[in-house]
Amino acid sequence: MLVRVEGIVIRSFDYGEGDKIITVFSKEAGKISIMARGAKKLKSRHSAIAQLFTYGEFNCYKTGSMGTLNNGEIWNAYHRLKTDIHKTAYAAYLMELTERMLGENERNAPLFEQLKAALDAMDEDKDPQIVTNIYEMKMLAIAGYMPELNECVSCGAQEGAMMLSIAMGGTICSRCRHADQGAIALTEGTLKLLRLFLHMDIRRLGKTDVKAATKNQLKHCIRQFLDAHVDVRWKSRNFIDQMDKYGI
Repeated sequence: MLVRVEGIVIRSFDYGEGDKIITVFSKEAGKISIMARGAKKLKSRHSAIAQLFTYGEFNCYKTGSMGTLNNGEIWNAYHRLKTDIHKTAYAAYLMELTERMLGENERNAPLFEQLKAALDAMDEDKDPQIVTNIYEMKMLAIAGYMPELNECVSCGAQEGAMMLSIAMGGTICSRCRHADQGAIALTEGTLKLLRLFLHMDIRRLGKTDVKAATKNQLKHCIRQFLDAHVDVRWKSRNFIDQMDKYGI
């Protein structure tokens, strides 16, 4: 059966002497695996479309769990993004999040639009960490771990200073602090952005100017949630950390 999908290459690895197996997150069919024969060869007609981040149309023959690429059309290869090591690192992390947290053939057209918007935003020089944080929050929601940020998860209070309890799944008020002594004290700015990120459409993201301290706390809080509820060692995230550590 010939299948035609609009998609983004979220994983690409060598197979055998000349082939590649690519994972495409498609708008119509979710995550699908495709064999791209000859794609390792520079002169192959499949070499360009089998590259990571490539957005376009993929036509493949599908008889079982894996399709075979027939032809495709590249709509955006994100060449400018690929020339910046920081953007490339963050984009690779988005691909890894999508590839590892979505099931095969799990259709999610809204998330597809958000992933494409995230690549577009980074390509347009919008802050890659902020873009990534918004996407991470969407992935937490998809995994069933969306934090409750509008009220205290213990007593339901909606006013006063709030802290973030990773173990309890959201914010707790000062009166309920005893329920989790390890709760994270949040600044007003961090809590406001966390709430905003839960429902933010990345396609509408404008220029951002977030303080370094707030960005650090956002990263810490979201990572704590991911690490507590999604048991995955993120290879691409480790690379981002190494760049930050050594000031690359």
